[in-house]
Amino acid sequence: MSGTNSSVKATKVWFDADSLWLDLSDGRTLSVPLVWFPRLLRASPDQREQFTISTRGLHWEELDEDISVEGLLAGRGDQTRPKPRATEAA
Repeated sequence: MSGTNSSVKATKVWFDADSLWLDLSDGRTLSVPLVWFPRLLRASPDQREQFTISTRGLHWEELDEDISVEGLLAGRGDQTRPKPRATEAA
């Protein structure tokens, strides 16, 4: 996939009211909406700050949330629930 590279890692992570922000090891800055990750959206600001950065991505022990940098670069949000079809959402 274009734009994905498993050697790219998060070097800094922060939040604003609506987004998760990451500085990446290749110099890019990435922002994704919190609505992509319902556990983070529902979490308190203190819970959001309790993450660890690993070689594969981000982990929140208390929230049982793992987010890969590769997935973010590919445009993937929460993969734990199937997305509704257009006919189901109506």
